[in-house]
This record gives sequence, C-alpha cells and structure tokens, in this order.
Amino acid sequence: MTTAIEADREPPGARTPARRGPWTAAVRYRWLFLLMLPGLLYFALFRFWPMYGARIAFKNYIPFLGIDGSEWVGLAHFQAFLTNPDFPRLLTNTLVVAGLSLFIAFPLTIVLALLLNELRLQILKRTVQTLVYIPHFLSWTVVVSITALLFAIGTGPLWTFFSGLLGTDANMLADPDWFRPLVLMQMVWKDTGWGTIIFLAALAGVDQEQYEAAVIDGAGRWQRVWHITIPSILPTIVVLLILHTGQILNTGFEQIYLMSNSLNRTVADVFDTYVYFAGIEQGAYSYSTAVGLFKALVGLVLIFGTNWLAKRFNQQGIF
Repeated sequence: MTTAIEADREPPGARTPARRGPWTAAVRYRWLFLLMLPGLLYFALFRFWPMYGARIAFKNYIPFLGIDGSEWVGLAHFQAFLTNPDFPRLLTNTLVVAGLSLFIAFPLTIVLALLLNELRLQILKRTVQTLVYIPHFLSWTVVVSITALLFAIGTGPLWTFFSGLLGTDANMLADPDWFRPLVLMQMVWKDTGWGTIIFLAALAGVDQEQYEAAVIDGAGRWQRVWHITIPSILPTIVVLLILHTGQILNTGFEQIYLMSNSLNRTVADVFDTYVYFAGIEQGAYSYSTAVGLFKALVGLVLIFGTNWLAKRFNQQGIF
C-alpha cells in the first residue's frame, strides 16, 4: 500500500536514478586519476616492486643462480651485522647525525616559520621566503662543493674566520671533530627554509579572531605566540615529528658520502654509506640488503612507537 501511494505521488515521466558503479566514478573523475597516475607508478616501481628482491636478505644470493636458486640462510646476515665489530660505531654515528637533524634542524624550521609569520610587510615576507627556499633546489654535490670552497685551507673565507677565531689552522674538511658541525650547517642551510612551507600553511589556518581577542585582553606578542600560535600548529608538529622519527636511521647517503674521506671516516660512516660500500664495492648483496631491511624495520617500530606515545599525550597521530 505504501509503495503504491508513493508511486502515485511521483510526477509523470520521472525516472529512477541509475545506480552509479565504480566505472562511472572513474570516468567522471578521470582527470584526477590521471594526475594521480605518476605518483602511483613511482611507488609501484620504486617502493613496492623492490620488496620482491628483499628476499635476498634471507639468502646467500648469487647472481648467476638468481633469487630462487640461491641458498636460504635465514637470519644469518642479520646476525652477522649485529655482531659485526663496526656495528656500535655505525649505530653511534647514525644516531648522532639523526639527533642533530631531529633536535636542532627540525626545531629551527619551526622557529623560522614563526618568525616569518610575524612579518607584516608582505613584500619583505615573500622575499625572505624565496631566499630561504632556494638552497633546497641545489643538489648535495653543489652544496658540498660550496662548502669545500668556503673551508679551503688558506683561501676559504670561513676557514680564515674560524681559524682566526679558534686559533687553529687545521683542515676542517678532513678533521673528524668538524665533520658533524659542517653536516649540521649544511642541513640547516639547505632544508630549513623548505621545511617552513608546511608550518606556514598550518599558520594560515589559525583563526585571526583569537589574536584580536588576545590583543584586547592585553596579551603581548610572545604571549600570543605561546598560547595561540604554537597550540594551533601543535598537531602538525606532532605528525612531522613522528615521520622524522621513522626516518631516524636514514641520514642521507649523498651528503654523508660526499663529505666523508679517509681522514674522517671514523665519524662519517653511517648505515647508508655502509650499505653502499658493502653492497656495491664489495658485492655483498645479501648482507647489504639485510642491513637496509634492518633500517626499515627499526623505522617501522619507531613510527608505531612514537604514534602510540603521541596518543598517550592526547595528541593526534598519523593513524
């Protein structure tokens, strides 16, 4: 009865809308899917497909026999790496460089974003933003070359400055004590400005009425930053911190490799360069794959751990 009454109320000529299937949505949003295709291909070719070859970490891989024909050795390569006398040194060097990035370079990105947000003259703000973005687009080869010119013995302007300030004529590019400060300066100069993009986008979404109300209540600039700005971008800071923690063992191969030499190798060797020397130069493919897989597993555990810790402190995690 109800169905008949409802049918009588339908206007003449009305058609029941057809049910939309997945292909209908694919055709409708075809241009969005087309824009997404390069990203999907990148992850498929360079992220998921290499996981097939990660099996050699559990085998004694011989190229002539192939992956399937090589002998299965289980966790032997992982055990050999963890018991290697070089493991404590590699772990220490990697954690120190990662700590410099996490506890110094990352907070400086937030500080720079807060300073840029306080600029009221738009021309000046955009000019400063452009200047701090430019170093990101330089390759590490160019950055290391500039560093070599600035710290060249006898002719480099920064070598002259620091040698006069500290009273030393040491070769800073080969001195193990100078390796980590130089690496930190390069990271700060190259990536700090680029990292402010996300924070500036988060700051653009802060309700301006909160600042106006704070000014009426007599809050100073520092109080507005501390009680309004930082709490507003805190979820963004937490998410990026979780992602940085997951990459704590990935110190970057290019920069460390180009900055290392035979004199500072004791502090320059990290997991990334060790994988290159063991896998490419020495041909230990299975062993170097095990080292890379160890890094990935540690990063996965750190991401889940920091995400759980963020939830414990009532912060929004990444999942």
